[in-house]
Amino acid sequence: MSTIIETVDVAVPVSTAYNQWTQFESFPAFMEGVEQIRQVDDRNTHWVTKIGGITREFDATITEQIPDERVAWKSVDGPEHAGVITFHRLNDRETRVTAQMDIDPEGFAENVADKLGIIDRRVKSDLKRFKDFIETQGTESGAWRGDVAAPTQTPPPL
Repeated sequence: MSTIIETVDVAVPVSTAYNQWTQFESFPAFMEGVEQIRQVDDRNTHWVTKIGGITREFDATITEQIPDERVAWKSVDGPEHAGVITFHRLNDRETRVTAQMDIDPEGFAENVADKLGIIDRRVKSDLKRFKDFIETQGTESGAWRGDVAAPTQTPPPL
């Protein structure tokens, strides 16, 4: 399992950056290799990716979502990964967006890409494209301001 942490500062208010990030179906506009994302319900998404000529489909669940602060997820099937995107207000017009992802590469090509730092560079490039995307638009294309509570730990049986 590899951990990737990348950060980008965007010249929009925190609510604008957060609101746009909740529009999962817009991700193909700035994420390389993401062909389609379908929002199934408030917690679940279906992804279609194509990387290195290999198409994969998988489902992911939003495990926590707090407006203007964070969106966390984990894969349900397919390639194992989980992560969190956090939003930090720098001032009224700037936001720091940080991606932290845990990825377990699947197959020879993905393991090689991970070892060569290709996955890290892709995440960094995706955040840069998000910056360009939201700054060029100047406003979000939509928003979902609901909360998704993190799962609570169930105490072990006595």
